[in-house]
Amino acid sequence: MITLRLRRLGMAHSIKIGNSQGLRILKPLVHQAGLENKKLKFQVINGGIFVTSVEKSRNGWKEAIEKTIAAQGIDETDSEWLDAELTSDSG
Repeated sequence: MITLRLRRLGMAHSIKIGNSQGLRILKPLVHQAGLENKKLKFQVINGGIFVTSVEKSRNGWKEAIEKTIAAQGIDETDSEWLDAELTSDSG
């Protein structure tokens, strides 16, 4: 459904790049999907193309949090969420 809507609104264009094809997608759509300057993964689903980032959405968060804690320490409010049980989307 998204693919049809994009075509109707003229938001994506197929362009020839050598012997391949490229997709030109409007910048606001790429920004909204969080795909700027990312490596992309393409999957064919139900006759359309599904585009996702190869990178995990929280890539680098753990290291950034650990660096901040090392520099600033932990206060009482930090402990509430740092000690919370983690869950996974995979069940």
